[in-house]
Amino acid sequence: MASILDEYEDSLHRSVSVPQSRASVGIPHSGYVNARLEKETPIFNKQRIDFAPPEKINSLVVSSNQLCMSLGKDTLLRIDLGKPDEPNQVELGRKDEAKVYKMFLDHTGSHLLIALNTSECLYLNRSVQKVRALSRWKGHLIESVGWNKFLGSETNTGPILVGTSQGQIYEAEISVSEGSLFSTNPDQYFRQVYTLEEESGPAPVCCLEIERGIEGKFFIIATTRKRLFQFVGKVPEGTEQQGFSSIFAVHADHLPSFREFPANLGFSEIAFYTPKLRSNPRSFAWMMGNGVLYGTLDYSRPDSILSDERVWVYPPDIDITVNKPISIVLTQFHFLLLLSDRVKAVCTLNGQVVFQDLFLEKFGLLTRMIKDPTVQQIWIHTEKVVFRYHVQRESRDVWKMYMNMNKFDLAKEYCKDRPECLDIVLAKEAEHCFQNKRYLDSAKCYALTQNYFEEIALKFIEAKQEEALMEFLIKKLSNLKPSEKTQTTLLTTWLTELYLNWLGILQGDPSQRNLYLDTREKFRTFLSSPKNKDCLFNNRASIYELLASHGDTEHMVYFAVIMQDYERVVAHHCQHDEYDEALNVLSRHRDEKLFYKFSPVLIQHIPKKVVDAWISMGSRLDARNLIPALVNYSQSASTQQINEAIRYMEFCVYQLEETQQAIHNYLLSLYALCRPDSLLSYLEQAGTNPNRIHYDLKYALRLCAEHGHHRACVHIYKVMELYEEAVDLALQVDVDLAKSCADLPEDDEELRKKLWLKIARHVVQEEKDVKKAMACLSSCALLKIEDVLPFFPDFVTIDHFKEAICNSLEDYNKHIEELKREMEEATQSAKRIREDIQEMRNKYGSVEPQEKCAACDFPLLNRPFYLFLCGHMFHYDCLLQAVFPNLPAYKQVKLEDLQKKLAATSQPSKSHHRPRDADTISLGKGQQSREQIKADIDDIVAAECVYCGELMIRSIDKPFIDPQKYEEEMQSWL
Repeated sequence: MASILDEYEDSLHRSVSVPQSRASVGIPHSGYVNARLEKETPIFNKQRIDFAPPEKINSLVVSSNQLCMSLGKDTLLRIDLGKPDEPNQVELGRKDEAKVYKMFLDHTGSHLLIALNTSECLYLNRSVQKVRALSRWKGHLIESVGWNKFLGSETNTGPILVGTSQGQIYEAEISVSEGSLFSTNPDQYFRQVYTLEEESGPAPVCCLEIERGIEGKFFIIATTRKRLFQFVGKVPEGTEQQGFSSIFAVHADHLPSFREFPANLGFSEIAFYTPKLRSNPRSFAWMMGNGVLYGTLDYSRPDSILSDERVWVYPPDIDITVNKPISIVLTQFHFLLLLSDRVKAVCTLNGQVVFQDLFLEKFGLLTRMIKDPTVQQIWIHTEKVVFRYHVQRESRDVWKMYMNMNKFDLAKEYCKDRPECLDIVLAKEAEHCFQNKRYLDSAKCYALTQNYFEEIALKFIEAKQEEALMEFLIKKLSNLKPSEKTQTTLLTTWLTELYLNWLGILQGDPSQRNLYLDTREKFRTFLSSPKNKDCLFNNRASIYELLASHGDTEHMVYFAVIMQDYERVVAHHCQHDEYDEALNVLSRHRDEKLFYKFSPVLIQHIPKKVVDAWISMGSRLDARNLIPALVNYSQSASTQQINEAIRYMEFCVYQLEETQQAIHNYLLSLYALCRPDSLLSYLEQAGTNPNRIHYDLKYALRLCAEHGHHRACVHIYKVMELYEEAVDLALQVDVDLAKSCADLPEDDEELRKKLWLKIARHVVQEEKDVKKAMACLSSCALLKIEDVLPFFPDFVTIDHFKEAICNSLEDYNKHIEELKREMEEATQSAKRIREDIQEMRNKYGSVEPQEKCAACDFPLLNRPFYLFLCGHMFHYDCLLQAVFPNLPAYKQVKLEDLQKKLAATSQPSKSHHRPRDADTISLGKGQQSREQIKADIDDIVAAECVYCGELMIRSIDKPFIDPQKYEEEMQSWL
């Protein structure tokens, strides 16, 4: 194994030097660490069994962890390898000189056949201790047994095949009864089905094997010393228990297919390899005179199961005339040959001897080698020693053999879990493909290796294989980690350059049109790859420069779209007069900033489509940012084209309900310029409330005046409440318009009269129409004939307004009569009021002695009190206490002041005599009397009943308990 590691280490041509103390470890450029173990376990690891047989070992068989060996003349030892400490010994019970010739153990380890050299055969079942003779088998020296792996059980073998030394093949079945184990013969039948022959006549049947393929087809392999026969046939479904006679009957008249070799060992042996998880063998190895015939088993073939056959000759040190091989065992990748003093392992892939184990003479000559197919263990014995081989990691170096055979797929399969080996295989495959001018395949493999990037790239450059170089770079790029940003940038930029060069070459060659389209598609896939998106975005300036240097505007636009650089895309279309395409890009991606930037250009060429696009954007566009484009456009466009600007402004005003003053002002200017009729309707629709008008009134007035739109000016004057100016201007247009303006100041009769006088003066002096002037009198009730008369000329006849004068005099008379009636009614009303006052002075109420105060519930007559018309009675102080907190602050202040004044007028006197009208004595000049102060207090305190008046209504939302005293009140209840 050390030589293998040395070879691998040498293949890593770049390594990092390490200190001498670590010279056994090499660190290649690939990043893999190749650590050589001090001692690696060999593939075939031999173990001597700690067993000293009491007699010499004649024969040994093992299957399903059941080991049986014949010791001496009459002893059989059985060992369950799962319980090696519990061996079972059985006596054969033979008194004659018979010896064990061969033993055969089925795949389950349940049925053991013991062939004696006296042409007899014994049977032993795993569950019993007694050996039973097979009477029907007597007279035949058994050479081989073909077990039935499909119908057998622990108590029944099912139909099996038996080969004799005379070339006969017999079909037999052995069954034991569970009730009385050997009450009957165990051999159910024993009948001949075929005889194998060589050119000299019948030959011993050395080996037999039964396998079942697909669709119920059976394959039977039988070998003699020089021939390998195959019997193929179907056993009808449900008749498997009847045996294989029908298969052999087909070949009764002619020989079956066979392989024959001239050399002769005097015997032959065939071995099969069955994977652990498979029921059928996968490969075979037949040991015969010319060497070992090795091949695989293909169960889908119709006539022969053998496939991929090859003959591996024996190693040079094996001379079949002197030291011929004794036994053969097949593993997954090796077959082992047993010689008298050694074991050789030959690789089935290349026929090389990879293992040799020499046994010491003290152990004796090697007798037999056999493999347990269920646990993949190999057993070898001499007459006194038993050895066991464990097969460990047999496929560890298979990858290298496949690699040397240029079977790289298989090599990668067997080293997929070993990245350092996989790297070597990929490098070898890449080199192999390169040498055979399969450059694309070589590039794919090189990209997966850890070889120096620069060397590989230069290799393809020197070979002028740009396509392969691109493939290598693409694969290499896909394998980079996200953290390797510098390498990603380098590869991305380089690939872009290569693609552009390649596309430029192909584009100029019409014969390469299909290749050009395919390459273009690959380039676009590369540009749009999500994995490359971040790198391309971060380096988009460099990519743009590359595209521009190659003049590839098509892919520049494509790349800009991928990078969502729509500004560049739109600019490109505009530069090439592709205005519809530019607008399509804007409409598709709906970027407001791009609309603002490119609308001034687009509207000059496709105004209707641009406005349609603006309208489709709806409220996402701020119309104020589009006004510069519209202003520039409307100044150079015709009236018809200005209509598109008006259409968008109307959409903003009426559909989006924009309130921005700039928008309304601009629409107003467009109306004033091109649509006077729409101007007035717009102004009227905007209303007359200045707070709800969104245009600038002064700007609108100036604009309308400049363009001579007088009616619009009149409307604006009305909105600005400049009624005199409105009437003056309206009189220049239409008297009726002026009349409608004159009636607007409804709350100012003086102004209305003034406005109507303006109209009357205009009618009289300018139009000289007396009838129309009289009509003004009837239209406004504020005008009288005497107001209008000064406007008439001095010599006008009275006939034209005689009726108006008469009507005016009649109105004066009616007004005088109305005033007289009102004066009489006022006199009567004053008289009634005086009578009511006198009646109130004489009104009184009676109070009973037992009456109590409504507030404190104490007798009422004990203290001064108030009696209200509603019947409630209160002590003076109780009423004051109830009313004072609910009075306004200023009344509280006034009440306190009155109380102080009242207290000041009270003068205590020791005399019992007091002036009768002391309360009415004047307190001094400018001071109130005591009675007046008490009356003022009464007006405040006793203005209304505290229970029936407005005070009670106002206090409806006040809590019963003052929040500030709530806690105190609550504690008092506890």
